[in-house]
Amino acid sequence: MELQMFGMDSQLSRWLEEDIGSGDITTEAIVPAEAAAKAVIHAKAPGVLAGLPLARRVFELLDPQVGFEACLADGDRLTDTAVIAVVSGRARALLMGERLALNLLQHLSGVATAAHRLSAIAAPWGARLVDTRKTTPGMRRLEKYAVRVGGAANHRLGLYDAMLIKDNHIKVAGGIPEAVRRARAYASHMTKIEVETEDMEQVVQALEAGADVIMLDNMDPGQMAEAVRLIDHRAVVEASGGINEQTLAAAARCGVDVISVGALTHSVRALDISMDIGDIKGRFAARE
Repeated sequence: MELQMFGMDSQLSRWLEEDIGSGDITTEAIVPAEAAAKAVIHAKAPGVLAGLPLARRVFELLDPQVGFEACLADGDRLTDTAVIAVVSGRARALLMGERLALNLLQHLSGVATAAHRLSAIAAPWGARLVDTRKTTPGMRRLEKYAVRVGGAANHRLGLYDAMLIKDNHIKVAGGIPEAVRRARAYASHMTKIEVETEDMEQVVQALEAGADVIMLDNMDPGQMAEAVRLIDHRAVVEASGGINEQTLAAAARCGVDVISVGALTHSVRALDISMDIGDIKGRFAARE
């Protein structure tokens, strides 16, 4: 899956500025300006790779002459000894770009790995795993890309591309029927309207109001199964709220269409990826 790099240079440059500031004083003190080096980026844990084009671009922004040989591509499965890429060029550029390149690879690969693992749990029951808006500020587009790389799907990208009527909207509007009526009057014919529900009474109200998607928020499996039977394919059914790797299968078995998991982005564990300068023989000889 291709990562669209349009507009990313400015963001990557800001992140480099955050790290390097007025200069990498350690590298400038130790490494001659003309020194060249070769480094291998490699996995130290199994998972799914995501973010490789970003890592390449980090080094290119520091030195357009840097060589970046990608050995894998986003979406590829990683073993704990997999060689991801070989980077060569000015040693200073390699050292200054190392941390940002690895931070991006580790975090996005962690997201992709979690998405792949949880999607596999939901798949036998036909439920589709999606993310939420609980993303790292400034990283949403990248994190949602990593979710897709891992085999899951995106919920709405932001507040602008789909309507989700939540509990506080319902309170302000005075109830689900009025909230949906206002939303329908405002929305174009292309805009989906989803309603968050907390009990069966609200499910009935959302269904009668004509919601396109009904979210079952923090319901137990028994309640979810009852709601699925009641809705009977007249709306898309989404399970949400506190669903994790341990409870995902129970939610999927209830027959819901979609399961949203905020933990895919807000608390995912980074994948262990490293970069080593020097000869790429030894541990990585199997690549040759």
